[in-house]
Amino acid sequence: MAQLWGGRFTKETDQLVYNFNASIGFDQKFYEQDIRGSQAHVKMLAKQGILTEQEKDQILEGLDGILKDVKEGTLAITSEYEDIHSFVEANLIERIGDAGKKLHTGRSRNDQVALDMKLYVRDEIDELQGLVLKLMETINRIMGENLETYMPGFTHLQKAQPVTLAHHLGAYYEMFFRDYSRLKDIRERMNTCPLGSGALAGTTYPLDREYTAQLLGFREATRNSMDSVSDRDYVIELLSAMATMMMHLSRFSEEIIIWNSNEYQFVEIDDSYSTGSSIMPQKKNPDIAELVRGKTGRVYGALMSILTTMKGIPLAYNKDMQEDKELTFDAIDTTKGCLALFEGMLATLQFKNDVMEKSARHGFTNATDAADYLVNHGVPFRDAHGIVGRLVLYCLERGISLDDMTLQEYQAISPVFEEDIYDAISLKTCVEKRVTKGAPGPAVMKEVVEENKRFIEEEKKK
Repeated sequence: MAQLWGGRFTKETDQLVYNFNASIGFDQKFYEQDIRGSQAHVKMLAKQGILTEQEKDQILEGLDGILKDVKEGTLAITSEYEDIHSFVEANLIERIGDAGKKLHTGRSRNDQVALDMKLYVRDEIDELQGLVLKLMETINRIMGENLETYMPGFTHLQKAQPVTLAHHLGAYYEMFFRDYSRLKDIRERMNTCPLGSGALAGTTYPLDREYTAQLLGFREATRNSMDSVSDRDYVIELLSAMATMMMHLSRFSEEIIIWNSNEYQFVEIDDSYSTGSSIMPQKKNPDIAELVRGKTGRVYGALMSILTTMKGIPLAYNKDMQEDKELTFDAIDTTKGCLALFEGMLATLQFKNDVMEKSARHGFTNATDAADYLVNHGVPFRDAHGIVGRLVLYCLERGISLDDMTLQEYQAISPVFEEDIYDAISLKTCVEKRVTKGAPGPAVMKEVVEENKRFIEEEKKK
């Protein structure tokens, strides 16, 4: 097929070179965005008197037909075309004749592909936001149901202090809240329209770029035509945000994998999100969590790839930048898939509250509160720390918990202990008396859950 840029050339492009250069295999993904951009461009050209109303109507009708036929599968996007732009324009000319040749007036493939990519990324950000918000809603629902579900909090993977499941999951809610806000920031910052920038230096046609931007839902037109066609910051920002999001999903997956182990048994993963072993009938594997953890590296790789691609590119457009698409498409699809599957797994997860509470009681998570008890009875903290250390050693030697010790055993180590030590170190007391902002106390966490719920409902209305 003759190329749309072929007038300058006297020899056919070598087939291997053509294949290497072509992007139709992946940029066909945004055929809708390409047609949407062309429709806005044509409306602007007619408004400015560059096209007649008749030509505008012909072109719009032709573009509508192409879009409809591609969606319905009656028009195939094939490797006969170099890229999606060539596909749309060639089919338009074939359908409506000479009027179709005016579609490209006042624009270049450089600003066209910059527009298509921005439109595509913007659409995908909207979908990602919806998926993150749904995950946040699921987390918050589970938080609200577990304000008094006691479990051990960990540092260094060792039991540290008692918390609630609501408090523990609340930490992940905060992570995904930041992810959500990052997506909002990126969308706002990138929401400028590059169409009309030409190859790099604009055009002599009297374009109304702000009108085109308005038609396509952008805040405004871009301010520098060279930057317009060479900017991929928004791609890098999105990949960075998705890498962070995947890191959060991976951390959460790791905890679920640990909690699902025979040693912990904090959770039971639903059968629909598990698989068995081909040889060991007793196995129930946390495959979704493991795959999410594994696919995190895939999204990291996309971020490093585009950073490396962009680091040495002089102004303005260079063909290297075609490498932004495949990796971004794959990273977006990977992240969306992981968000959806992880949310489904979490929504059906069964938490074994009694096992978690028993683990907290037998993990000396109330040792700090025992030390605080002594401090409140006049013992210097450093001395109290040493006394409780001896209590823990005593319990370890006998295979008991602090709750199991008799008052006589307590007083044998320190006469300061009285009967009220048992109330002071109960999990309920340990958690409920932590009422500062951000602490696990049920009253505090209830307010957090309600605040989260209000935020989610407001965002869902937008």
